[in-house]
Amino acid sequence: MTTLRSFQAEIEHFSHEKQKAAIALAREAHLAELKASHPKEVKKEEPATHKEEVNHVDEGDDERIETLLVNGDEERATAHLASALLRGHGEIILALGETEPISADKLASAADLLRRVAGGLKAIVTDLYNEGGAACWLVRLQPARVEEVSEVRVAVVGNVDAGKSTTLGVLTRGGLDDGRGRARLALFRHPHEVETGRTSSVGGEILGFTAAGESIFPTIHAPEASSAKREKLSWKEICQRAAKVASFIDLAGHERYFKTTLYGLSGCAPDYVLLMVGGNAGLIGMSKEHLGVALALNVPIAVCVTKIDMTPPNILEQTVNMLVKVLKSPGCRRVPVFVENKRQAVDCARNLSKPLMQGGKSDYRLCPIFMVSNVTGHNLPNLRTFLNCLPSSQMDDKYVVDAPLEFHISDVFSVPFVGTVVSGVVTAGVVRGNDPVLLGPDSLGHFIPTTVKTIERKRARVDSAEAGQSVALALKRIRRPQVRKGMVLVAKSETPPKAVMRFEGMVMVLHHSSTIQPKYTAMLHCGAIRQSVRIVSLDHPSGLIRTGDRSKVVFEFLGHAEYIKEGQLILLREAKTKVLGVVTRVLP
Repeated sequence: MTTLRSFQAEIEHFSHEKQKAAIALAREAHLAELKASHPKEVKKEEPATHKEEVNHVDEGDDERIETLLVNGDEERATAHLASALLRGHGEIILALGETEPISADKLASAADLLRRVAGGLKAIVTDLYNEGGAACWLVRLQPARVEEVSEVRVAVVGNVDAGKSTTLGVLTRGGLDDGRGRARLALFRHPHEVETGRTSSVGGEILGFTAAGESIFPTIHAPEASSAKREKLSWKEICQRAAKVASFIDLAGHERYFKTTLYGLSGCAPDYVLLMVGGNAGLIGMSKEHLGVALALNVPIAVCVTKIDMTPPNILEQTVNMLVKVLKSPGCRRVPVFVENKRQAVDCARNLSKPLMQGGKSDYRLCPIFMVSNVTGHNLPNLRTFLNCLPSSQMDDKYVVDAPLEFHISDVFSVPFVGTVVSGVVTAGVVRGNDPVLLGPDSLGHFIPTTVKTIERKRARVDSAEAGQSVALALKRIRRPQVRKGMVLVAKSETPPKAVMRFEGMVMVLHHSSTIQPKYTAMLHCGAIRQSVRIVSLDHPSGLIRTGDRSKVVFEFLGHAEYIKEGQLILLREAKTKVLGVVTRVLP
C-alpha cells in the first residue's frame, strides 16, 4: 500500500521534472521573442551572459566562503560573497564552527575580514550569535528601490480563539496585548469581525526588517499618546525603509470559514505556515485540519504555542506532550525543536526547508516550536529573529525571471478613480507598467487583451515586479465583473494560451468515509483556482477508490474552462473528504 510520504515524494519529483521542462521551453520562447524584436540588443548581451556563466559560483560555495574567511583570502572571499549575494537576492547567512569549534582569535579575524569584504560591496554585517566556538553573521544589502526588497510570505493558521490575529498584532506593531485582544483590532477588515473577535476573511499584515535585521514598527508606544496618533508609518513607508518584508496571511480559524482558509493556503502561495496552538486548548478542532493541509501541500511548518501566561502548568504540559506526539507521528515526520534563544531561532530558520537524517532516512524535517505570550512578550524577540532569517520566496527555483510573464490572480478589487485592480503572485517573468498582456480565461475560455496601467507592491508604487513577488496590478479597459479569482495574466505571444475543461491527474485519497466512483463531485483547489469538478473516469481495477488508494483520474470542470498546467498540485475537498494529487496531462 502506498504511503502518503512516498506519494508526496513521487508527485513532488514529477512536478519538479515537468516544471524544469516547462522552464526550458519558456526560456527558449522568451529568447526567440527577444531575438525577433531586438536582434542587435540580444547579440550584444550574449558575450556578457557567457561571461556570467564562466564566473558563476556553484550554490555549494557558501561553505567555501567561510573557509576563505578563516584562511584570510580576501580577494577570493570578495568574489564568492558577491556571487552569493546575487544568488540570495541581496542576503546571505554565514556560520562558522557549527561542526567543530573554532578559537576566539580565528573567529575575530574572520569577522574583521567579513566586515571589510562586505564594506567593499556596500553590504551590512550583523552578528546573529557568537558563543561556544561558533559564530553566525547576516550579510544584507540595502535595496535602492522597493522593487528590490526581498519578501517572505507566511500563512498564519490554527483553531478558533488560538490567538492568531492577536499574535500578528503584537508581532507587527511592537506593543503588547492587554489580555483582552486589543492588539488584534487593527487587523480586522469587517465590523462583524470586531464584534465577534473572529477572522472570517483572508487578512494581510507586514513586518519590515532593516538591513541590520532590526524590526520596523508602524506605531509609537507611549502611554500618553492617543490611539489616533499611534499609527505613524504606512505600508509604503515601511517598505521604503526595509530591506526585507515578512508578509503575513491571516487566515480564519472557524470551521465555517475553512473554505476561505484552504483558498488562502493554496491561492496565496505561502512559503511557510505558522500554526498557532492555544496553550489552554491544545491541538484540537481545525488546528489538525490546517496542519493536515499544510503537510499535504508540503509547506514548511513552524508552531507557536500561545497564552502560556494564563495556562495552568499541568494543562500546558498536556498541550506540549500532545503537540510533540502529533509532530513525531508517521503522518507528520517532523522533528520538534523548542526555541528558547537566538541561536536556536537562527539555526531553525536556516534549516527549516532542508530534510534531516533520522534513523537512516532523510524524509524528516525540522519544526520549531515557540512558547509565546502576547501579554508578557515572552519569546517574541526570538520569533522575530526567526522570521528575519527565513530565506526569501524569490530564492525558490520554481520562480523563473527569464521566462514569459505569468501572474495568478488571487483577489480582485474595484478602486475609485483607478479602475479594476487584481492582486496575486508573479510566478514567472517580469511585468512592467504599460506592458500588453492577456487576461483569461473568461466564461467562454477566451483570453482578453489588456494593458497593465500601474503596479503596486505593499501599497507602494513600483515600476516593475519579477517572479516570486506578490503585487497588485491596475488594468486598462477592464470592468470588475470581467475578472474572477483563479484567472491569469500572461504575456502576449505567437501561440495563444489555451484553457481546458478536462485534465488527467494522479491522486491519492487521504480520507473518505466510503468510496469514490465516476460522477463524484468535489471542490478542487489548484493554486488560485477554486471550482467544482466531476470525476469522468478512474484508472483502477475495482472501478472505485477509497481511503489510502491511488489512481489516475480524469476530471472535468463543472463551471468554465481554467488555465492549468502539468505538474501543478491539486487538492479536492468535500465535507471531510480530502484527496491529494498532481496534474499529469491536460486534455483537449
